[in-house]
Amino acid sequence: MAATLDAKSRDTTPVGSKIATTLSSRLGRMFVWLLAILWTVPTLGLLISSVRPERKIKTTGWWTFFTDPQVTLENYSGVLENKVYGLPFSHFFWNTVKIAIPAAVIPIVIAAFAAYAFSWMKFKGRDWIFVLVVGLMVVPLQMCLIPLLKFFSSDFFPDSWVGVYTIWLAHAIFGMPLAIFLLKNFIGSLPSEVIEAARVDGASHLTIFRRIVLPLSVPALASLGIFQFLWVWNDLLVAKVFGGRATNQPMTAAMVDMVGNRGNDWQLLTAGAFVTMIVPLIVFLSLQRFFVRGLLAGSVKG
Repeated sequence: MAATLDAKSRDTTPVGSKIATTLSSRLGRMFVWLLAILWTVPTLGLLISSVRPERKIKTTGWWTFFTDPQVTLENYSGVLENKVYGLPFSHFFWNTVKIAIPAAVIPIVIAAFAAYAFSWMKFKGRDWIFVLVVGLMVVPLQMCLIPLLKFFSSDFFPDSWVGVYTIWLAHAIFGMPLAIFLLKNFIGSLPSEVIEAARVDGASHLTIFRRIVLPLSVPALASLGIFQFLWVWNDLLVAKVFGGRATNQPMTAAMVDMVGNRGNDWQLLTAGAFVTMIVPLIVFLSLQRFFVRGLLAGSVKG
């Protein structure tokens, strides 16, 4: 009892300061909740529109659903049963999977090796090369499309590579600078004592990278993988430019053709949006435990 009284007596924090701290904390939580609600409203409207009849979608706003609820799955059946370029929608779904997984893995693997080299290997011109890589982040993607397309159309690449393979390479090239920059910050912040101890024990750079750096870098690799996967999954421009034949296109291109050049069937876009969201949601929810840790990668020196 005496110890409790002594602790209270030593607490010299003014009452007004405590009230202000509590009030600011509550206001902060209210602001976060308000921001989350505002962020969710468009998605809610899209979900409601996807289950409304076509006539209702084109004549009234989605919020009128609460006063006149009418539900139908015709939009989803229209997306799944509609054929684009003579092929079912599932064909373009698997095209997107075949594009997104390698295009997300390739740049992260190469960037992990490069980030280790920039962080723990000493070679001539290392800092200048890293500055050049970081500078590539500000180059607009659109400026590289025509030169890269000419490069892929040269004799260096066989005709059989045009399509999925060139999309992989294009996404890997465009995603590499940011991946190297982020991973270098994380790998460079790993405890130097661990790396030096491994070197004293005679471990090579490849052994250190494989047995020490990679296991410690899982949060950063996972969060970067989420960003890269989502970017490739939702991409339309790169696939259109480098995809070649229509049968090589992803779901985004199929949705554009399905809706029509004049957007006459745009009610299918609402249902198609949720069909395309299934896999990204699975990826994000399965890796979310690494996501926050990866966002803070390299923010504090180990």
